[in-house]
Amino acid sequence: MRKPKVGRMVLATCVGSFIIAVVYFQTSLKPAAEQGSGRADWQGKSGRSPLQTLYEGDQLDLSAAQVTHQGRRELLEDACHTYTRKRRVLIPEDLKHLIVDDQHRLLYCYVPKVACTNWKRVMMVLTGDGRYSDPLKIPANEAHVAGNLRTLSEFSTAEINHRLRTYLKFVFVREPFERLVSAYRNKFTRHYNTAFHKRYGTKIIRRHRADPQPEALDRGNDVSFEEFVYYLVDPRTQREEPFNEHWERVHSLCHPCLIHYDVVGKYETLEQDSRYVLQLAGAEAEVRFPTSAKSTRTTGDMAAQFFHNISPFYQKKLYNLYKMDFLLFNYSTPDYLKFR
Repeated sequence: MRKPKVGRMVLATCVGSFIIAVVYFQTSLKPAAEQGSGRADWQGKSGRSPLQTLYEGDQLDLSAAQVTHQGRRELLEDACHTYTRKRRVLIPEDLKHLIVDDQHRLLYCYVPKVACTNWKRVMMVLTGDGRYSDPLKIPANEAHVAGNLRTLSEFSTAEINHRLRTYLKFVFVREPFERLVSAYRNKFTRHYNTAFHKRYGTKIIRRHRADPQPEALDRGNDVSFEEFVYYLVDPRTQREEPFNEHWERVHSLCHPCLIHYDVVGKYETLEQDSRYVLQLAGAEAEVRFPTSAKSTRTTGDMAAQFFHNISPFYQKKLYNLYKMDFLLFNYSTPDYLKFR
C-alpha cells in the first residue's frame, strides 16, 4: 500500500476589504497528536482522537475495513489529480454542508438523498449532551432545522483550519443517477412536497412543456422525469441560480478535491461504513446508525426505467453534467445508457 501524499489546503475569508488566505499542510500519516494538537486536548474514552484511531490502527481489528477505505481515499486522490485542472481557494460558503461534532472530533459533509436524514439524527445524538438517545425518535423535519447542528462555515478561519486539520472528515456518496432519480421521485412525485412544486415545478413546466395547462402552471405538481432532465441540462438553469442541494453534484457540495476526506462511505455499503465511522469516533456505545427496511428505495433497475424514455442525446448531456461524481467516487457508467 502506498504512502498517503501530503495534501495542500487553502482557506480564504474576507475581513473588510481584505482577503486573508490561510495555508496549511495535512498528511494522513501524521494525525492530530503528531501535529501537536491531539492527545493533549482530546477527551475521548481511549484518549485517542478518531484520526489517531484511523491512521495508527492499533486499537480496532478492522483490517478489511481499513484496506477498503484506504483504497477509496487513494482512488479519490488519483481522480482529483487526473481530472481537476487547478486548485482554488476554499471560502466559508463552501463549508455549509460540513456538520461539526466537537465532542467526538467529527466533520460530516451531508449529501441529500444519501441517508443524510439519519446521519443528521445521529449527529444530533452525538452533539446533544444527552438530550437525545434514539435517532429514530427525532422527527425527520427536526433533523433538517437550521441551527440544530453547527456547520463549519460558522467558525472563524483559525477555528476552521484547526478542525479541518485535526478532526475526522467523512462523507457518504451514492451512484449519481440513482441519487438523481431518488431526488426526482421524492420532490416531484410526492403530493406533500408543494413547496418544491411551486418553487421548481412551475418553472420547469413553464420553460420545458409545450402548451402547458393553467392548472399545471399554477401547481407545478406533475413534472415528468424528462422535463426534469431538460431543466438540469439547460444552460440557463445554473446561470440563473445554483442547483438545489438535492440534485447538486457531490463534488460541488463537499469539495473532495480541496478537503481531504478520511472516510468516503457509500450508500451501497451504508450500514457497514456507518458502523466503521462510529467505531473510529468511539461512539458505538452511544448510538447505532438506524437500519432501513424501505422497499421504496431507488435502485439501479428503477433508475433504468426512468431513463428508458430519455433520448441518447440528453442522456449524454446529463452524464456529462454528473461525470465528475462518477469519476471521483469510482462509479461505472450505467449499462442502461444508450449514448455509448
